[in-house]
Amino acid sequence: MKTFALVLALAAAAAAQRTMTVTNACPFTMWPALFTSAGGRPSQATGWQANEFTSVTFTVPSQWNGRIWGRRDCNFSGNSGPTSCIDGGCNGGLLCDPTTGTGVPPATVAEFNLNAGGTDFYDVSLVDGYNLPMRIDNNVGCGVPSCPVDLGPNCPAALKGPFDSTGFPVGCKSACTVDALNGNTANSPNCCTGSHNTAATCPPSGVTDYSYFKSNCPNSYAYAFDESSGTALWTCGASANAHFTITFCP
Repeated sequence: MKTFALVLALAAAAAAQRTMTVTNACPFTMWPALFTSAGGRPSQATGWQANEFTSVTFTVPSQWNGRIWGRRDCNFSGNSGPTSCIDGGCNGGLLCDPTTGTGVPPATVAEFNLNAGGTDFYDVSLVDGYNLPMRIDNNVGCGVPSCPVDLGPNCPAALKGPFDSTGFPVGCKSACTVDALNGNTANSPNCCTGSHNTAATCPPSGVTDYSYFKSNCPNSYAYAFDESSGTALWTCGASANAHFTITFCP
């Protein structure tokens, strides 16, 4: 009986896990990272090196809330801080700190809130700016958020950067990120703060260069209250037990 009970317990534990795959389809090495906000730790490390055209598959808890993003041009030798990568870096170096390692903008972010009241919520967010093209696929026919375009080269001048050693732009900051760098976030229409902290008082028309991000990546989350666009936040029934695949440079 104990053996049978153990088998049932193991089966229940397995069923409580969700599977994710992270694929680097870019023609260069990058360093994915993940951060857990709630729901327990995934089986994958909080950061790793992904050589070009490689994938890793791992499990996360069935009720997991977290984010996955990519880092570019990293050198962790003697530097365990967020400046160890040209963008997307985190506290902790290669392994992002599990409590403070959320990543430094600009960074394209895959966001997940799994089994929140029976629904999986997920999106490709440009709220923190852009650093790599991204798409989130699934195996059950639910919607596919994406930002498949390289937003760096044509990024508005005030938002463009950082730049690699050749001068190529490997990022495009959000207007909110620029406000943060300038210390102007207390009452910002770009960050939807202060008197702009509701959807009614923070329309997309008031967000600097919102149209650049949304027109190029219509199926992404382009600013804090972008749900009104109808193509920012995506859902899937949790009972479908979707396997999500996050692809960089799809």
